[in-house]
Amino acid sequence: MRGVVLYKPGDVRVEQREDPTIVEPTDAIIRLAATCICGSDLWPYRGAEPVEHQVMGHEYAGVVEQVGSEVRTIKPGDFVVGSFWASDNTCEICRAGYQAYCVHRVLMGTIGTQSELARIPLADGTLVATPGQPEPELIPSLMAASDVLGTGWFAAVAAEVGPGKAVAVVGDGAVGLLATLAARQLGAERIIAFSRHADRQALAREFGATDIVTERGDAGVEKVKELTGGLGAHSVIEAVGTQEAMMQAIHSTRPGGHVGFVGVSHDVAIPGDELFMSGVHLHGGPAPVRRFLPELIQLIWNRAIDPGKVFDLILPLDRAAEGYQAMDQRTATKVLLTL
Repeated sequence: MRGVVLYKPGDVRVEQREDPTIVEPTDAIIRLAATCICGSDLWPYRGAEPVEHQVMGHEYAGVVEQVGSEVRTIKPGDFVVGSFWASDNTCEICRAGYQAYCVHRVLMGTIGTQSELARIPLADGTLVATPGQPEPELIPSLMAASDVLGTGWFAAVAAEVGPGKAVAVVGDGAVGLLATLAARQLGAERIIAFSRHADRQALAREFGATDIVTERGDAGVEKVKELTGGLGAHSVIEAVGTQEAMMQAIHSTRPGGHVGFVGVSHDVAIPGDELFMSGVHLHGGPAPVRRFLPELIQLIWNRAIDPGKVFDLILPLDRAAEGYQAMDQRTATKVLLTL
């Protein structure tokens, strides 16, 4: 099969890899309907994380081709979506709704899903079948559910977004945009999106943003306070992973408010005195996407939401290197790779 391999920072290649096989009786093999590039893939691409001949990709949706002898809830022919963490969905942590911390978890990025086929460990706990075979136009949205939609949704839940609340979203990548969509679905009264890019601002508004703030840092914080009667937002979503973004999120939150942080953290350190005096709640980390998949799939299936709009560049798998370059240079928000 063809698959994407990152040899070193900036060096993306599509090459022939061995077809996956059943390794454990709880495995499944799927044929991807499409695949995509994640913003978190840019960290190793830019050299911010060590990388050497790494298979790439952790988002996936497709048709089951084969299942192990112990798989019971899915079967060949099912169209399925799964999380970027494989989980058994039965351990005590999973049952509490935190499948990203399953005691048997497997990070799908170590397997690589920017490929034609993929092995999915813990298939019964990881994969959720759609009600039937999706129409082609639904596939981008189902792909989004595997990570960026589920992550944005978790960020909104972690920030305790709800009716009557003012929400601020730090980050206008795919996760931030879909956190905006989630905030609207969860009933937020006001949604303030930080963005300096006209195309992303337009999509944020389409997804439910009521206000756009172009300022960053302290200036951005002051703008949020102006829009919220000087108090700050009830709920703030941090979807970047940098020091500046985290502090902007905390400072934009009113005392007693909540920050949901899902940006992959790089060199973030929160001063203890600032945290102590802020009076805000912090919750986040790797999203337990599996918790939300049944609901998100149904919303997509019913065409109540269209998160696939975050894909603004579609390329064949063989041109994956162009997709990485486009996202790195911010000429694309998120790239869908066709097979």
